[in-house]
Amino acid sequence: MTQLLSIHPTHPQPRLIAQAAQAVRRGGVIVYPTDSCYALGCHIGDKDAAERLRRIREVDENHHFTLVCRDLSEIANFAKVDNAQYRLLKAATPGAYTFILEATREVPRRLAHPKRRTIGLRIPEHVIAQALLAELDEPILSTTLILPGVDDPLNDAEEIRAALAGRADLVIDGGACGLAPTTVVDMTGPVPRVLRAGAGPLAAIGLEETV
Repeated sequence: MTQLLSIHPTHPQPRLIAQAAQAVRRGGVIVYPTDSCYALGCHIGDKDAAERLRRIREVDENHHFTLVCRDLSEIANFAKVDNAQYRLLKAATPGAYTFILEATREVPRRLAHPKRRTIGLRIPEHVIAQALLAELDEPILSTTLILPGVDDPLNDAEEIRAALAGRADLVIDGGACGLAPTTVVDMTGPVPRVLRAGAGPLAAIGLEETV
């Protein structure tokens, strides 16, 4: 059974945040709101839960999962960041951006891209997401909630629960999110390259669309 948990979008109730965090720690797959759109998430160290994310999205091992982090200090634990990259990250976070960076050795091999050893990272600007990350005290392994055969992300918690009945353990209803996924920036080359223009404005971080 997929549980629906209504959490206040600007003043999240601590006991409900703790309940959601416990679901993650127990190996659950959850749906939670972000500053772009709703996301699927699970515990960073749970291989079985990660495979459930792949099955829901119908993606293979080449799909970049994202580590959703609280702040830049967490990102530094999982990605190699030079000074120029750090300046861009600092300007863009928190916000609706996902950055592809070279993974550190601390990242389990199964979480990084199998050929490139890269990882997606982001810091959301959403009260519920930040409260959940604070309660967990570690990143959430995540992917945008876009179901196979559907062009746009789902935005209504009741519809999400119905669509994922029996496949997700918990849906956090934090009200409507946006309908655009994050802007994705590949920072593994000599200059940042925009892979997907989304909710995060490019001009705000001094970039232009490159694909």
